[in-house]
Amino acid sequence: MGEKSSCQLCGSDQQITFHHLIPRTCHRNKWFRKNFSREEMRTRGIDVCRPCHSFIHKQYNEKHLGRELNTLDRLLAEPVISTYVAWARQRL
Repeated sequence: MGEKSSCQLCGSDQQITFHHLIPRTCHRNKWFRKNFSREEMRTRGIDVCRPCHSFIHKQYNEKHLGRELNTLDRLLAEPVISTYVAWARQRL
C-alpha cells in the first residue's frame, strides 16, 4: 500500500484528511467555474490532520477559502493559520 502521509501544515500523522483548496460547495458557482477547470477544483488540495482541517473551516467561510486561500502557500501566509500551525507544531 501507499506510504502514510502526514499533515502538510503541522506535520502530524494523526487521521489525515483531504482539504479541498477550492471547497466542493463552490464548484457550481459561476466565478469558480470561470476561473478553474472542473478537474482543478476536484484535485487541488492538501493532506491535513483532522484538527488542522477543522481549524481552517472554523475560521473562514467557503467562498473566502476558495477565492483567497486556494494554495498551500496562501494558506500558510495567512496570519491566523500560521499562528495556529506554529502552535500545533510545538505540540508534536
